[in-house]
Amino acid sequence: MPVVPRHIFWKERNMKHELVAKAQAIVAKKASAGNDGYCAVTAIDENGYPSSSTISISKADGIRRLTFATELDSNRVNRMKKCDRVCVCINSAEYHISLVGTVEILTDRQAKLDAWYDGLEAFYSGTDDPNFCVLHFTAERYNLYFTNGETDASVLSKE
Repeated sequence: MPVVPRHIFWKERNMKHELVAKAQAIVAKKASAGNDGYCAVTAIDENGYPSSSTISISKADGIRRLTFATELDSNRVNRMKKCDRVCVCINSAEYHISLVGTVEILTDRQAKLDAWYDGLEAFYSGTDDPNFCVLHFTAERYNLYFTNGETDASVLSKE
C-alpha cells in the first residue's frame, strides 16, 4: 500500500471537515425552514424497488441524526416498517448531500413534541393526533458533493 505524504493527508482531512461543516449548515437551515425544508427519503418498497418521497426535516443534529414528522398510515412508513434502511437526499444546483442509514418509527408523546414545528397544524390536529408519528434517522455513511464554479470535492466516509 502506498504511503500518502503527511501534507496531502492533512489537506484531505481538513477538506473533509470543511465539507461536513458545510453539509451540517445546509441541513440545519433546512431543518429550521418548516415545510420548506424538504428533502427526498428513499426506502425499499413492497416489490423490492427503491421508492422516494419528499418530506420536511423537523430537527437535525448535524448530519448524523435527522427527525421527520409524517403520517403513521403513509406509504413511506409502511415501507420503513418492512426495511429500516433508507437514504436521505438533500440537493440543489450547488450541492448534493446523500445520507445512508437507518430509521426508527416513534409514536411516543415526547418524540412528537420534540419534532413538532409551526406549520404541522395544517396536517395534524396536534401532537396527540393518532396518525402523527416521527421518523428518527441515524446516518451511517454519507456522500457530499459541492461546487462553487472553481472547485469540486467529494467525500465518502463511515464516521
